[in-house]
Amino acid sequence: MKFINYLQSISEVGKYPLTSLVLFFLFFAALTIWAFKADKKYISNMKDMPFQGDDVV
Repeated sequence: MKFINYLQSISEVGKYPLTSLVLFFLFFAALTIWAFKADKKYISNMKDMPFQGDDVV
């Protein structure tokens, strides 16, 4: 049995792609809003974090 046959057996399977698209868009929008509202010092600190330590891996 092919995979598409399994999907066709699920009732209202068409809602899943729309739901995943909406969730992705909401996450992306929230992350974009957070990036613009975040404190610039915090962003700079996170950007430079890998270079602050004296440990060599």
